[in-house]
Formats: sequence, structure tokens, C-alpha cells
Amino acid sequence: MKILILNGPNLNLLGIREPSIYGKSGLNRLIKDLDKRALALGVEIYHFQSNSEGALIDQIHEAREKYHGIIFNPGAFTHYSYALRDAISAVELPVIEVHISNISARESFRNISVIAPVCLGQISGLGLEGYGLALEYLVKYLSNSTAN
Repeated sequence: MKILILNGPNLNLLGIREPSIYGKSGLNRLIKDLDKRALALGVEIYHFQSNSEGALIDQIHEAREKYHGIIFNPGAFTHYSYALRDAISAVELPVIEVHISNISARESFRNISVIAPVCLGQISGLGLEGYGLALEYLVKYLSNSTAN
């Protein structure tokens, strides 16, 4: 089983950007922790981060042929990128949207996700642990869907 971990704009600045909101651990720490979790679950994961909407769309399109599912933190694109929403809808892969902070408890413009309606689910506000929980759930979901 192969899963794409996709991170959008500014997530390359984890640990630096607003640590009171996003924590002090950097993207490399997140990647190492997820790699360990994936190994324990017996799945392969691939990490990609970009600040460019087009690069993220390209990764989603390519995922259709390479991966069984996606864990995606679209960053600020969450709130307005219909192009990312349409890309997710087009590839017909299970996607779990992840946010480090609780987007519903932040500024009003962050309260709405245009991505969530085309995702399997959303995890928000559980810090970096949300990624691990998304990985565990997606593996379970994919295992159950292939068993049926």
C-alpha cells in the first residue's frame, strides 16, 4: 500500500512560523515520525511539500496512478482553492484533509474548507499527531475496502 503525504504552502516553515499555533517541531521531524509510523503499519509513504498550487495539483493528478490514498494539508489553499478541490474530486482517491491548528476556532476566513466536501474526512486541531491518526485511519480504511 502506498500513500502520498502532501503539504501545502508555508508548511516548509514548521517550527519557525508561529510556533504558538503550529508547534516547535519542523517538517523534517514530522517526516521522520511519519516514516516510523508507516514502517510499523507496513505501508510506503511519499512526502511532497510545495508552496505552489500548480505543483500540488500535479502531485494529486499523478497520485491516481501511483498511490492508494492521500493525506493532505492544503494550508491556506483550504479556504479558496477550487482547483485543488476539483483535482481531488477528479482522481477519485480517498483523501484525508489534515490541519495542525483547529481551523474552526481561528479567524473567520479560516473556518471554511472548500476541500473537505470531496475528502473522506478531516482532522483539525490535533497538532502534528493529526497526521499519524490520518495515516492509521487511511490504512485501516484502505485495508477494509480492498477486503470487501
